[in-house]
This record gives sequence, C-alpha cells and structure tokens, in this order.
Amino acid sequence: MVTIDPWWGTIQPQHLHPGIPTWGELEVIEHIRQEGCLIDTRQPEYVEATGTIPGSLVLPWEEITDHLSVFDPDRVTVLYCNGPQCAATPRAVERLLKAGVEPESLAYYRGGIQDWIGLGLPTIPPRTG
Repeated sequence: MVTIDPWWGTIQPQHLHPGIPTWGELEVIEHIRQEGCLIDTRQPEYVEATGTIPGSLVLPWEEITDHLSVFDPDRVTVLYCNGPQCAATPRAVERLLKAGVEPESLAYYRGGIQDWIGLGLPTIPPRTG
C-alpha cells in the first residue's frame, strides 16, 4: 500500500511552455509501449517511498542538467513528478530550456505518480542515472 498526500505544495500550471505538450496517462502508456524515455524528477526519498513508473529514469530536478546526454532532440522525453501540486518537473523543465534543450523534445505528465498510482497503474523500484 502507498499513501498519497495530495494536500501539500502549490498547484502547477497545466502548460509549462507553449512548445511542450501536457500529456495524460494514455499518452504516457503509449510512450512506454514505444520504449520512449521517461524521467522521474522527484527527490530520491519520494521515489523510494512510492516506486516509479515502469521504464523511468530517476533524475532529481536539481541534477537534471548533469544528464543532458539523456535528451535526444529527435525523440520526446516525458518528465513527471508527484503530481499537479509538485514543482519538481516545472523546475526541471526551466533548467533544461536554459541549458538549450528544445521544448519540442519534451512532454509534461502533469498527473505524475499521484494520478498514476491513484488509477491503479503499476510502479517499480527506482533505477537511477
């Protein structure tokens, strides 16, 4: 069992940047089926507590620009965190854009692990970069 606390944080915008689409679960599931890159931008202690979405690489938002080689300009990378109240992915996206990553190569799963678990979708233990 995992406990989700939806009552912390500040609600994040639906759209982080005009060139970055906001995805829901169906788009993320299809991305996983196509072996697309997913990045969990949460802090390790949160990932340890809940697990992560299958296929995800855990790169905390503060360290995201230390791993620019992960981002392929020709493929979309999906970033997510705890959910709509979590600022980790918005912060990661801000850093990536400042580092020169093109917005068209990113997607934002705003529902994050909170919605993923709430819908009964599977999680796995984390793997780190």
